[in-house]
Amino acid sequence: MQIKIASKLGLLPPYLFSELDRLKKEAQRKGVDVISLSIGDPDLPTPKHIVESLKRAADDAKNHRYPDYEGLPQYRTAASEWLRRRFSVTCDPAREMCALIGSKEGIANFSTAILDPGDIALIPDPGYPVYFSGCVFNGGEAYFMPLKPENGFVPDLSAIPGEIARRAKLMWLNYPNNPTGAAVELSFFEQAVKFCLKHNIILAHDSAYSEIAYDGYRAPSVLQAEGARECAIEFHSLSKTFSMTGWRVGFAAGNADLIAALGKVKTNVDSGVFQAVQEAAITGLEGGDGDKTAEYCAIYKERRDILIGALKAIGLECAVPRATFYVWAKVPRGQTSASFAEQVLKEAGVAITPGSGFGKGGEGYVRFSLTAPGERLKEAVERLKTLRL
Repeated sequence: MQIKIASKLGLLPPYLFSELDRLKKEAQRKGVDVISLSIGDPDLPTPKHIVESLKRAADDAKNHRYPDYEGLPQYRTAASEWLRRRFSVTCDPAREMCALIGSKEGIANFSTAILDPGDIALIPDPGYPVYFSGCVFNGGEAYFMPLKPENGFVPDLSAIPGEIARRAKLMWLNYPNNPTGAAVELSFFEQAVKFCLKHNIILAHDSAYSEIAYDGYRAPSVLQAEGARECAIEFHSLSKTFSMTGWRVGFAAGNADLIAALGKVKTNVDSGVFQAVQEAAITGLEGGDGDKTAEYCAIYKERRDILIGALKAIGLECAVPRATFYVWAKVPRGQTSASFAEQVLKEAGVAITPGSGFGKGGEGYVRFSLTAPGERLKEAVERLKTLRL
């Protein structure tokens, strides 16, 4: 038979990280010892007290059954308390919190909950690819908000045409930012909330990197902005905060109607987060075993400084990020994002991410991740210094 897939799949570029994995494997088959500075997957282990909590919870037979769709009440309460301690934000665990199978799942499903065919979604460019794919899967129309270096990689909301603003239904923001590493102060979120309330736009903020920060920076929550509870939802992930990428657990918080809409989608497409993982996540959110997040941030900062020193030594222009574990660097004159990433892989055996994979606005840049073990990162730096630029 002739198998016909949905035409909307043709609107998507190859998923960035799967394509990177293919190129790395091809190089490895040729005998190259590839050091990956591409995907943001923390190499630092999940803190021991969280792992021990999972072991105990996995032995409990009550956790072997279907979990609550919206998440264990205890988990939602722990997440709510974490938000209160961290941001002085109070959310009702029953109505304004929802457990997620990682924030990526929540972000994708939120587009399903909000967008109808023809609705406009305001999407940062460059940006995390799932904002665009969620729009495409639901028949939405993407309007890209450029993140320009002269604006600190923050969208100029005043530059959005009036007709687009009137028609827009959803705006995505992400700070600290992937891929640029840019950070904002609360004043920007206050501006964004005012803009969204004025134009009746739902504001969705991806806050996955809020706790990976340096040099005294403390990332704000969009929910701290006045009026945010009328229009905003925020997505948090335990992946980066507690080095739990493979565990697939996070949460959404904010406007009760938006949480309910997301929950309605989730009840139809998934069966919730494994309860043992939720119990382990509670352990992480409640603290213990020292401040591992601060310890890990200190390690990432040391790596950041080593990498930036090397990049500047070979003539690459890059900002010093105050948050995330990414370094966003301009490619050499005359090169594209893809051609430079290919050169780095072929000549240095180091895998990096072409900025074009994050949208047209990422062309001319590459992203380096700080998630390689210390000695491997230092080796990668030495290899980078040999590049012929």
